[in-house]
Amino acid sequence: MARRKIAVIGVGKIAQDQHLPVIDKSDDFELAATVSTRGLTHGTAPVFKTPAELYAAMPEVSLVSVCTPPGIRHQYVREALDAGKDVMMEKPPTTTISELDDLVAHAAKRDRVLFQTWHSQYNPAVDRTRDILAADGVRSVRIDWRESVRKWHPGQDWVWEPGGFGVCDPGINALSIFTKVMPFPVFVQRASLTFPANKQTPIDVQIDFKSGQEHQPPMSAGFNWLEESGEVWTIRFETGTGDVLKLEGGGRTLRVNDQVVVQHGDGEYAAMYDHFATLLANHRSDVHSAPLRLVADAFLLGARITGPDFEW
Repeated sequence: MARRKIAVIGVGKIAQDQHLPVIDKSDDFELAATVSTRGLTHGTAPVFKTPAELYAAMPEVSLVSVCTPPGIRHQYVREALDAGKDVMMEKPPTTTISELDDLVAHAAKRDRVLFQTWHSQYNPAVDRTRDILAADGVRSVRIDWRESVRKWHPGQDWVWEPGGFGVCDPGINALSIFTKVMPFPVFVQRASLTFPANKQTPIDVQIDFKSGQEHQPPMSAGFNWLEESGEVWTIRFETGTGDVLKLEGGGRTLRVNDQVVVQHGDGEYAAMYDHFATLLANHRSDVHSAPLRLVADAFLLGARITGPDFEW
C-alpha cells in the first residue's frame, strides 16, 4: 500500500529528534512538507511559513502532525480540522482543558481523526505494569521525574511563559504512565510548586495523590528541572502482594523485585505512528485528557513557593 503523505507543523527539537526520523523509516507515512516560521525543513520536503500556506499549496496532503509548543496548538489543530485534515498532536495537548474539549468536539463535528499522543504510554513495560497492578493491586506509588531543562529545552523561553507548563512539560509524561497503569482513578490531594523568582512556570513540583475509593495507598510525585547528573525517570510501585515494581527510563524498563522482566529501546514514537495508522484505517479518534487534568489540578490546588532566579 502506498505511504500516506503527512506534513509536520513545527520543526523544533522533538520534531527533529523523533517525528521526522520516525516518518523517514515508516512503512505507513511519507513526509510531504514542513511548516516552520524559521524556515526549517527536512530533506527535500518543501517548507511553508504558515499552515494556511501549506493547505493552499498542497491541498492533497490530508494528514498533519502538530509539534508546536502547546500555546499555539489549539488554533493550529482547529485550522487543520477545518481544512479537512486528520491530525496527530504532540503533548501536552493544549494549554487548557477547555481547549482540548473543544478540539475533541470539533473533530467529531468535522468527522476527522484526532490523535492526542502520550508517547511514554507506548512501551511494552508500561503495558506489563498495568496488567500486574490490575491483578495484584497497589499499596504505594512514588514518581521521581528529574532532568535538566538546559539539556532538554536549551534556550526555549516559551517553557517559562504562562501556558508553557514548566517542569510539568516533562512531568506530564510520568502522569500519562500513571493514569494508564493505575487500576482505579487518582486525584490530586495537595501540591507545592516552586517558581523561579524571574519565571512564570514552576521548576519543581511535589504532588500527593488520593484514590477514588476506600483504599487510600500513599501515592506521590516529584518533578525537578535542575538534575544535571543524568535523567531520573522512575515510577516505583508496591503491589498488594508485596512485590516492588520499578518502571525506569521513562517506561522502557520494568524491574520486579530488582529483576529486569521487560527492557527495550527507544521505540515509543514508532509505535505511536503505528497506532495513528491504525486509527486512520478505522477512522477513529483517540484522545485521553487525564494527564492534563492532573496537571491542571496541581496548579489549582498547589501552594506557590518562590525560589531563586533561573538563568540559562
